[in-house]
Amino acid sequence: QLVESGGGLVQPGGSLRVSCAGSGFTFNAYGLSWVRQAPGEEREGVAAIDTGGGVTYYADSAKGRFTISQDNAENTLYPQMNNLSPEGTAMYYCAADRFNLQLSRFYTNWGRGTQVTVS
Repeated sequence: QLVESGGGLVQPGGSLRVSCAGSGFTFNAYGLSWVRQAPGEEREGVAAIDTGGGVTYYADSAKGRFTISQDNAENTLYPQMNNLSPEGTAMYYCAADRFNLQLSRFYTNWGRGTQVTVS
């Protein structure tokens, strides 16, 4: 199970540190991703981290502004989103998979998402 928290309303240029708590699986044995879906758009992986947290990946739209990290002891993923723009308004999801799927949309395990609105 994956549960996101920390979304909300933020002004343009603002920051949000969200979290994704995992349970029922060995957190550091899974590849993890932070994925967003804007209304009418497909899901887009914006940040991902390999099993164990050794390697991170960022979409071009997120480079320099987003960071992703994980705390294996707490089974929690921490996406940090800085300098947000209105184009970042979307539902954001946490995803996990036994394979390192990087920024793919085809993860097998998903949270319910948290809404981020930049306005």
